[in-house]
Amino acid sequence: MKRWFLMVVAVLALSGCGYNDFQRLDEQTKAAWSEVLNQYQRRADLVPNIVATVKGEAAFEQDTLTKVVEARAKATSIQVTPETLNNPEAFKKFQQAQGELGGALSRLMVLSERYPDLKANQGFRDLRVQLEGTENRITVARNRYIQAVQEYNVLARSFPSNLTAMVFGYQPKPSFAVQNEAQISAPPVVDFGKK
Repeated sequence: MKRWFLMVVAVLALSGCGYNDFQRLDEQTKAAWSEVLNQYQRRADLVPNIVATVKGEAAFEQDTLTKVVEARAKATSIQVTPETLNNPEAFKKFQQAQGELGGALSRLMVLSERYPDLKANQGFRDLRVQLEGTENRITVARNRYIQAVQEYNVLARSFPSNLTAMVFGYQPKPSFAVQNEAQISAPPVVDFGKK
């Protein structure tokens, strides 16, 4: 009788410990992360076609194209493994490289406005639409990942599941951060100086 009672207590204790929730949420964050990587790869695959199309415009700034190519090379050279999700430094490095590629592509698109022949090029317009769609997909995928990580991290930090996290080594996962958080949080300076 005593043995049966101990088994019931053990089952009830384990069912409330959150172990299964950790498994579910860990898989959910991995799936969301895979989608982020998928969209980043889609963007990286567009870059060679965009660069080749823009090179056709003889007067286009070579420096801008070089920066896009270098940013793509850097972003695709970072080895991303499942452990990246549990390594804040590796995650930050990956995020920074993707941010640099996004910034370089944005500058390229802004500069392309100065070239009427390029803007009139149907191939370039199609690639631009694909890039804009991909950037939107990246935003959606990142938001889903952020939500999955938030749910996982709440479980890892909440009582009593935080005890399960300590026992099994479930650490909170890093999430995406705004690169220029300090600039964004500072109020804008408005100068109504006299003329």
